[in-house]
Amino acid sequence: MKLLEGKVAIVTGAARGIGAAIALKLAEHGAHIAFTYVSDGSAEKAEALATEIKQLGVNAKAFKTNAAEFSACEILVNTVMEEFGAVDICVNNAGISKDNLLLRMTPEQWDVVMDTNLKSVFNMTKQVIRPMMKAKSGTIINMSSIIGIRGNAGQSSYAASKAGIIGFTKSIALELGSRNIRCNAIAPGFVETDMTHYLNEGEAGKGFLEKIPLGRFGKAEEIANTTLFLASDLSSYITGQVISACGGLNI
Repeated sequence: MKLLEGKVAIVTGAARGIGAAIALKLAEHGAHIAFTYVSDGSAEKAEALATEIKQLGVNAKAFKTNAAEFSACEILVNTVMEEFGAVDICVNNAGISKDNLLLRMTPEQWDVVMDTNLKSVFNMTKQVIRPMMKAKSGTIINMSSIIGIRGNAGQSSYAASKAGIIGFTKSIALELGSRNIRCNAIAPGFVETDMTHYLNEGEAGKGFLEKIPLGRFGKAEEIANTTLFLASDLSSYITGQVISACGGLNI
């Protein structure tokens, strides 16, 4: 059974890693996919992903869009409405890290993380709620992080941005619940992606593993499965929540 037959989903930051896994998972369950990437270097991967998604029998299109720019998000959502006819699901996945100790962190490093991770969630949510309110239906899924719950030395900007997403998520759930629009967050733990390849290196990787009750790093598909659950009617009575997909790290 396909859980999202005929739905339209926007996934930001989906050229690779968790975002790509989410786009594929939602498409496997019948959703048409509009997804974003930001760098020219990701264009080839993005187009390859769009082709792969179309082979699943649904529509897909990659958009080179910076979710940190409000006007770009407005253009994106308007274009998706014109070409796809609806926005039923929005997955705010775009994110970066610029890890540094606070003593060494520059204002520019702080700002770029806040813009990409947190402001982008405001930008996209602000745009998608209009068609969702008109349809009296929709689900928004924001990608936070276990670091936004626990904090981590050397990641104050990343932690602050991801904690901000949690507060934003809960507030939007309260604002839009009466319109049948749900908003939840996922807080992944350590997940194997291109961005986290260092987790498998030497004693540092061993140290991370020892803190995880399940004894392994997560996989992008496991975060995608959690996203599918929140995007579908299987979670129809869940809103304003944070699901920690972290192998027990947050126990």
